[in-house]
Amino acid sequence: MDKLRAMETFVRIVDRGSLTAAAESLHTSLPSVVRTLAALEAALDVRVLNRTTRRVALTDEGREYHVRCQRVLAEVDEAEAALSA
Repeated sequence: MDKLRAMETFVRIVDRGSLTAAAESLHTSLPSVVRTLAALEAALDVRVLNRTTRRVALTDEGREYHVRCQRVLAEVDEAEAALSA
């Protein structure tokens, strides 16, 4: 599993409010997003999102992980931008 890709997928799900919207914004399929999320939760050994057919909601652990993922992804973007400058 590509951990950065999984983190980006997780952040997109949370920010967009649904797995379908995340898939669209990532230009990938819904099954791919579902598999990535499942692999991430398995690797972390914790559920980060509670899912129903109509909505997703962060767990307490997911809320903390979301903040940290945003920080990590921002750092990666800044590092790449610094190399381009």
